[in-house]
Amino acid sequence: MPLAHSPALPNKSAPAGEIPSRLRSLDLLRGMAIAGMILVLNPGSSTAVYPQLEHAGWEGATATDMIFPTFLWVVGAALPFSLAAQQARGETGRQTCVRALRRAVLLLLLGLLLNGFPGYHLRTLRIPGVLERIALCYGAAAPLALRLRGEPRPGRQVLVAAGLAGLLWAGYAALLVAVPVPGYGAGHLDPLRSLPAFVDRAVFTPAHLWPQGVVPGHGVAFDPEGLLSTLPALGTTLAGMAVGYWVREAGRRQRVALHLAAAGTLLLGAGLALSPLLPVIKKLWTPSFALLAAGVSTLLFAGLYAVGEARGRRLWTPLLVFGTNSILAFCLSGMLIGLLQTIQVHGQTLQGILYGKLFASWLQPRAASLSYGLGAVLVNGLLLWPFYRRRIFFRL
Repeated sequence: MPLAHSPALPNKSAPAGEIPSRLRSLDLLRGMAIAGMILVLNPGSSTAVYPQLEHAGWEGATATDMIFPTFLWVVGAALPFSLAAQQARGETGRQTCVRALRRAVLLLLLGLLLNGFPGYHLRTLRIPGVLERIALCYGAAAPLALRLRGEPRPGRQVLVAAGLAGLLWAGYAALLVAVPVPGYGAGHLDPLRSLPAFVDRAVFTPAHLWPQGVVPGHGVAFDPEGLLSTLPALGTTLAGMAVGYWVREAGRRQRVALHLAAAGTLLLGAGLALSPLLPVIKKLWTPSFALLAAGVSTLLFAGLYAVGEARGRRLWTPLLVFGTNSILAFCLSGMLIGLLQTIQVHGQTLQGILYGKLFASWLQPRAASLSYGLGAVLVNGLLLWPFYRRRIFFRL
């Protein structure tokens, strides 16, 4: 993971009709996702959490359920800009493709390293995971974006990316409904009998799945970042890529923001309309969930874009500290969580000691738990700040 020294991020927007090689609004949205992830992964107590700061039990969605798809959406939206910047530096298509595939492999390996940290018990090492899914989605989307880079027809890139996203969601819906699971039949959308859960058990075996994916009486039965459900997650990435191309091709910034808001509303509405037929289930990444999440991501980006790029206002928040160093932030947070929950002092974990002494001793349970999570975000931000200040960004 080499270090990259980058010039200061621009404070002013490009003139109307000109799209910069990097959108501050995308960095902000990425930063929102990373900061949100750190917050929800660091409750002071898992039994005292506000409902919107934990995942839905199975059906339905909370704000927490929107975090990961938003990050994948940003991965896709950033591709047209990053590839254009690489082309401007004189990279050939072959060099760019090799770089993208290398990044995907490194992300996959990094995910496995974090899954095992700090114990590394290979017999029970979780194979799927967040970084692994990002690696697969990026590894599939980047070559497609590279293939579309030289497309001369206006709008063609947007249509191809959006069309492929729709095909992935439709095809996945057909698999969920029509393909029978041995011993259970077709059309089940529960943790045990669903097709994605069956595929994960068959490919990885239960010992290498998410330890919390337990079905009473059956042990570990599913993984929320499993193999088959990565297909609709790739659709989420391609939906972001379609928006990235849309913004790059646009000339009138304010109109783009309005169009993005309309598109986000339509996607969100489509997800809700589909939910009676295919429920919104994040752990299976059902098409209704994918549409809903793509709508939320597009709406969030439309708001940030309208303020940051379309109106030419200077837009800076501490979220840029996370958004411009997202891989470092993710890894740093994961390692700190692992250490705090593993190291013990007098039979109590460091996490338990800090939570009890600093927050639980004087706050109500939910407020104390939230305060601990906000403290974790602050600590991670402070650790990342020197890198941001010196424009040192970790790149795979």
